[in-house]
Amino acid sequence: MRAVVLGPRGQIGYELVRCLAPFMEVISLGREAAPLDDPDRLKQVIEDAEPDLVFNAAAYTAVDRAETEKEAAVAANTMAPVALANLGPRVIHFSSDYVFDGTSEAPYDEDDEPNPPSVYGKTKLGGDYALLNADSRHLVLRVSWVYGTRGKNFMLTMRRLGAEGKPLRVVDDQRGAPTWSRMIAQAATFAAISLDPDEPGGLYHLPAGGETTWYGFARAILGEGADITPIPTSEYPTPAPRPANSVLDGSKFEERFGFTLPDWETQLRMAMEA
Repeated sequence: MRAVVLGPRGQIGYELVRCLAPFMEVISLGREAAPLDDPDRLKQVIEDAEPDLVFNAAAYTAVDRAETEKEAAVAANTMAPVALANLGPRVIHFSSDYVFDGTSEAPYDEDDEPNPPSVYGKTKLGGDYALLNADSRHLVLRVSWVYGTRGKNFMLTMRRLGAEGKPLRVVDDQRGAPTWSRMIAQAATFAAISLDPDEPGGLYHLPAGGETTWYGFARAILGEGADITPIPTSEYPTPAPRPANSVLDGSKFEERFGFTLPDWETQLRMAMEA
């Protein structure tokens, strides 16, 4: 079996390459080889690789910049999945909690109606629909509050700022489940190798267990002795609105594949020891 991984230098893609390697041949294609803003070249590169699976971990992820760089976000997050949708191989695509507006009090499941308030969320939803409507074998995995041991993410930022000894002010009225990119990659790998070639895929949420706030996450990273002040979202305005509730319900994934992601605290301990 052969798999192409798009976005191999990103948080999820980097871990995917390592998780998949024991089970199949892996071809890593970065943006230079497989540009997301050039659909014809992207399709040709994938066709030339002749993969059985395509893992799309590539995306335009600058949530705030997307408000003014809509064309770039649409190209990467919507039109690239459109290009992948009808090529033939099963696509395992990573989506986002930002397809929801965050007004629900309960965790979001796959049957909840998306209502993205940001350009980024709208473009991610477009990619979801493109794949799900094209081929029932495609697998769309929505994730949230992703962090890892490399690149730019909340955990590494907090550790850096904490080491500098600066007092921190962190939002405490947005809820989510911080999820380690390695756990996401392991779950996606497990799902992909569990499916028969013609077995339907579908839409699944892939969160860590439990929930917290950004303040709670920061406190867990830095410990009780850190100088952290909880603040409301109104004191940290951003160009793109953030969902107040980003908690996803992962029970559908667990029931189908028999794979349960650990709770967010366990994942954080593992990531900080990695």
